[in-house]
Amino acid sequence: MSGNQTSQAMELHTPLLNELESGPWPSFFSDLKEYSKKKPVVAQLLNQLEESYENRWNYWLGKIINAPGYGGGIIARVSELSDKYPGLANFHTVRVIEPPGWVYSTKALRNLADTSERNGAGILQFHGMSGDVLLLGFDDAGSLQCVEDLMNDGWDIGGSGAAMRTLQCCVGQARCEMACYDTMKTTKHITDTFIHYLHRPEFVYKFKFKLSGCGNDCANSMLRSDMPIIGTWRGPMQVDQAKVAEFIDEKGIEYLIDNVITRCPTRCLAVRGKTLEVDNDNCVRCMHCINVMHHALKPGLDRGVTILVGGHRTLKIGDTLSSVLVPFMKLETDEDLEELTSFIERIWEFWNDNGMDHERIGEFIHRVGMGTFLKGVGLEPDPRMIRQPRTTPYIKFEELAPTRFEGEQTKNPPVWNREAEAVETA
Repeated sequence: MSGNQTSQAMELHTPLLNELESGPWPSFFSDLKEYSKKKPVVAQLLNQLEESYENRWNYWLGKIINAPGYGGGIIARVSELSDKYPGLANFHTVRVIEPPGWVYSTKALRNLADTSERNGAGILQFHGMSGDVLLLGFDDAGSLQCVEDLMNDGWDIGGSGAAMRTLQCCVGQARCEMACYDTMKTTKHITDTFIHYLHRPEFVYKFKFKLSGCGNDCANSMLRSDMPIIGTWRGPMQVDQAKVAEFIDEKGIEYLIDNVITRCPTRCLAVRGKTLEVDNDNCVRCMHCINVMHHALKPGLDRGVTILVGGHRTLKIGDTLSSVLVPFMKLETDEDLEELTSFIERIWEFWNDNGMDHERIGEFIHRVGMGTFLKGVGLEPDPRMIRQPRTTPYIKFEELAPTRFEGEQTKNPPVWNREAEAVETA
């Protein structure tokens, strides 16, 4: 039996946490407080959290613990206050690869809950930022037994450390008419193909994929993944003018103008009578008009994906959104998936050969420059790769800058043919 299961009961002292129950929304604290009657270690967990709120300090430390044959998947947590809360001396998290699209059967959910409760504290989180199911509250022995039980039941362990992380995708074409490609099939293909990179860290740092079927980006890939794969289309969107007329009759022309026409970021929509005109060459596939007029408008028929690179939360250079790397790629056949596989391998090879330890790929591109990166992975520059239009008239010529593979640049490169500034006269 896990040491976390044998922890002695402890009275709750949580005045700050109690305030979480006073608002209009359900609180995790209410559930855990009730659960602490069954699992005494949860009371220790809540009392430590109360101290964290009061002192504004994180009392968790990390250590290394790996299941046999795995280089990651268990996030070891040790409390600084283990003398006071002995049940938290080892309170580890096991990451579990979730099914594509987060589609579970009730039987599968019960299996996860039973395994977690049998071996540890029985706390489950759906889902972590990498998409995994998180099973919380195991000591060393309970962590390893949990992994063994999960694998025997057909689950697999998620990624951690300097490795490919567990993939995450929206439900895609399984249930969404907006999806421009099969996100669940693509997620399974990448996971199965590169599973060894997930289980055994070999990269300079972590690498995350997130897949969304359209520009609505329900997988939140733009900010939270190193390589977002987002569904898109080429050519004109589908417009049913009869449905447009019905929309105007129901909502009114002013509603259409206020909520669709004027909210197009590139002003590519116009209405003539009860006919909607679309400047498809300037459409950026933001999905807003389609979301509002989903009966009248649909994504175009020539569908595929846009591949981006470089998104992540705050690290060395702050939060970054991803930049376009491949504006359009078909992703329908097995041959298309193999082309995607080869492309990913090229990206990884150049990044791992030249990146620094603990340098995400977005930080790597920031350091060496997009021109160097594109040359290294064999891509031609494309105007659609620009993150945003220039906001100053000054242009930086990468060919005049020294290589930055040797480390961070310490000073700006010299400027040739700089014109002397004229002295202002009255």
